[in-house]
Amino acid sequence: MVGPMTLRARWAAFGLVSLAGMGCKGEAPAEDSGAAEGWSWALPEGFPEPWVPEDNPMTEAKVALGRALFYDRRLSLNETMSCGDCHLQRLAFTDGLPTAVGSTGEAHRRASMPLVNVVYASALTWASSETRRLEDQALVPIFGEDPVELGFGGQEDELLRRQTDDAARAAMFEAAFPGEGVTLSGLTRALAAFQRAIVSADSPYDRFINKTDLGALSDDARAGMSLFFSGQMSCSRCHGGYLLSDAAIDAETPLATPTFHNNGLYNLDGYGAYPEGDQGLIEETGDYADMGRFRAPSLRNVAVTAPYMHDGHLATLDDVIDHYARGGEGGPYQSPLVTGFVISDDERRQLRAFLESLTDETLLTDPRFAPPE
Repeated sequence: MVGPMTLRARWAAFGLVSLAGMGCKGEAPAEDSGAAEGWSWALPEGFPEPWVPEDNPMTEAKVALGRALFYDRRLSLNETMSCGDCHLQRLAFTDGLPTAVGSTGEAHRRASMPLVNVVYASALTWASSETRRLEDQALVPIFGEDPVELGFGGQEDELLRRQTDDAARAAMFEAAFPGEGVTLSGLTRALAAFQRAIVSADSPYDRFINKTDLGALSDDARAGMSLFFSGQMSCSRCHGGYLLSDAAIDAETPLATPTFHNNGLYNLDGYGAYPEGDQGLIEETGDYADMGRFRAPSLRNVAVTAPYMHDGHLATLDDVIDHYARGGEGGPYQSPLVTGFVISDDERRQLRAFLESLTDETLLTDPRFAPPE
């Protein structure tokens, strides 16, 4: 694993460590030389204005470049994998694997997270409060060495040479960042812009709650929605709000504190221990109270993002329901939110129908987010 200090050192080496653009007092944002074309958010009903760093405003040219880079296998050293190979649009930008596999075939310890509505995520990755900006996060898969993802550790010049030698791609960099040329900063800013553009909420659930189609939910899904938001199951205590996650930021609350939870997935010692090698936020803080604490991902499109949990531990939605119904694996350090509940066969069917109603089918084939032709 790349620890937080290692990440900070890497960012500093590339001149990218900064809270500029976070709205922090006393720190002026870096000048952005992006193309002048603005960006118009086509936000779903009920979604607030997203937060975007002041040093990387959204433009059409950046998003177009970021999309091209996202699907470019030259961003892996051996040219076998792109960002889009671990984040498949048809699976809501996940990969369908229990844990990710890098370009060299190395298995990772954690699952690929969905990128839909990532612009609203208060923290990135499963268990780090340090990584808050997509511009910074992009450095991890590109240069990380433990585990290897795209494999460019120590090979920045080769990464940029491939883009510079492609005249059409170099022209896209110029359009997005006039006068800068092909730079690592431009590459990470463009990738961040494309990911921020993936905002979507056109599921049957959305059409129902926004009253654009009151017939969008089946009787079972409506009953399941009532169960989901009930005190009986308390699912919405971690998966509430427009994002169906409690870890959200927007333009009004850009510095919202990230939240992490222990959902009782493991209890190896009777005191809530998780397996060595992946124990959650404790790896960052050293505080045993953070054992097993991970970010609660959005449940949007959850029916197409199996398997579930940070390590793919649960294969199906029924497995997830079973886990929470039995109250997790127990132990005094487990989250007090995971207390168990009784669920009948009919209620299980209804809850599953509701979770399936969270799928935005349009998103899964939207040409705006597909590989460029």
